[in-house]
Amino acid sequence: MQLPVEPTITAAAFSCPYCGAYTSQKWSSLREYPLANNATPLTAKDMYDSFSAHFDQMTDAHKADLHLHIDRLKEGFIFTEETSFDSSRIQLSNIHLSQCFHCSKFAVWVGELLVFPARNFELAPNSDLPKDVQFDFNEARSIVNQSPRGAAALLRLAVQKLCKHLGEKGKNIDDDIGALVKKGLNPLVQQALDIVRVIGNEAVHPGTIDLNDDRETALHLFSLLNTIGDQMISNPNKIREIYNKLPEGKRKSIEKRDKTLQHKKDTAPSL
Repeated sequence: MQLPVEPTITAAAFSCPYCGAYTSQKWSSLREYPLANNATPLTAKDMYDSFSAHFDQMTDAHKADLHLHIDRLKEGFIFTEETSFDSSRIQLSNIHLSQCFHCSKFAVWVGELLVFPARNFELAPNSDLPKDVQFDFNEARSIVNQSPRGAAALLRLAVQKLCKHLGEKGKNIDDDIGALVKKGLNPLVQQALDIVRVIGNEAVHPGTIDLNDDRETALHLFSLLNTIGDQMISNPNKIREIYNKLPEGKRKSIEKRDKTLQHKKDTAPSL
């Protein structure tokens, strides 16, 4: 799901990855609290088994609180609970929580990456793209939330493969894209690829990791790859399909006219 305002660790407000509402976020840091005797984390089943023998002695209110706690553990979401002690003075670095003002749910960030909740990237590759390009596109989709840099590297490689499929040499993307512009690719695509360092003086070699890449860069590359596919493969295919459906007489008339125009152009005296 692509959100109107993408979540980022540098913002106090963005579209919530849970409910989608654009709202303010409450940021929190975490502190270490070691479990006693090297115990493992308590699961919903562990808690139920631990207290099941004492259910008869519990008040209805206590039972309700316990069931609510167990249900929250089963849901897999993060929630807060009060504790009567806090002996830890160790703060965990590079991991933070953001809490949505609208739905109150927590998201987990490691560094600048949103690691929970998991998000599905819904943009699919143009079905007219070559199969190997679609493969790279889909692999990049599967990792873009966890590794936007890795996704961007795959997408630059996919751009190179697509250029080769479209008849270019596939060695220098800058030259290939320039040649595609002469064949009809919108020059704005060339400029956009320059901005995301696919071509130009600051071009990143296809398949290599660029430490400057972020999720926004990867999203632009997904879109640009599909745009090249639209302009150089899908649109010509659609026009060709429409043309081939014309009556044969109409097509012959058009072809005769085009040959006449081309002949006049070829025989016209040069100035």
